[in-house]
Amino acid sequence: MVAIVSQMTKEELKEMIEAIIENKFIEILGDPDEGLPLRKSAQERLRRQKKAVEEGERGEPFENVAQRLGLE
Repeated sequence: MVAIVSQMTKEELKEMIEAIIENKFIEILGDPDEGLPLRKSAQERLRRQKKAVEEGERGEPFENVAQRLGLE
């Protein structure tokens, strides 16, 4: 998707700039949580979410999201 800045809303431009800045900070500084242990409760929650997605109870296929957002 090619976006022309002059066609973007203020909110879209703001979100794009925020995402670029966040990505650059992560690239320069790294992930501050990298290497830290994950609590058991968080591990269990992630396992339940993964299972729910696999069983179709949660989530939406990427293709559907891309189409809905006009990214295809």
